[in-house]
Amino acid sequence: MSEWNKLIPKPRSVFLRIKCPKCGNEQLVFSNTVNRITCNVCNEPLAEPTGGRAKINGEVLTVLE
Repeated sequence: MSEWNKLIPKPRSVFLRIKCPKCGNEQLVFSNTVNRITCNVCNEPLAEPTGGRAKINGEVLTVLE
């Protein structure tokens, strides 16, 4: 079983459930996003791309692996 872990590594990116700091709306965001993500309700920026992990502007509630 340990051979499979070496052949197929786990991905480093995850989905995050983020709470908007302005209106409290919860939204799913990819951790390595390449686009600016805004809140669906109030248009507040939630995540901004940095070339790797996104800069998260809200509160991370859950990490979905």
